[in-house]
Amino acid sequence: MTTADDILRFWFAEGPDVYRTCWFRRSDAYDAEIRDRFATAQQQAHDGALDAWLNAEIPADGSEFQRIFEACQAGIAAGWMCNREAGGIKFSRVIKPGDAIHGFSVDVVVMDSLKGPHHRHPNGEIDMIMPLDAGAQFDGRGKGWLVYPAGHAHHPTVTGGK
Repeated sequence: MTTADDILRFWFAEGPDVYRTCWFRRSDAYDAEIRDRFATAQQQAHDGALDAWLNAEIPADGSEFQRIFEACQAGIAAGWMCNREAGGIKFSRVIKPGDAIHGFSVDVVVMDSLKGPHHRHPNGEIDMIMPLDAGAQFDGRGKGWLVYPAGHAHHPTVTGGK
């Protein structure tokens, strides 16, 4: 079974403060490596166990969660992450969907107390909720992980700030 340490060692292989250049490039070899290493974790997303696993293995109050949050903040500050805006929502797609990650993509979004457009995720949705303001929530959940099943549809809603 894949552990949180396995995933974090892979993502932060060059050190906790260094972005892996391969994160943001299309590569068949990199896609295959993700598929081979993390097939178990990908299956958890489809069988409903991933929400509990992520919240237990990479808790919101843990150093790993904080490192990911800081990496996103650095990308936003550098201007290449969340560099698009529509309807008061800042966003960017940092990893495009592909076969290796079963059609998932990675988007980073900043919302400030608003209801976003209705949409559906055929493969589900994995949210790492990183509030910028104390008490802010995404779809009724505070800091931590939220995983929606395949076919889920919603109006993403942030309350209580960013």
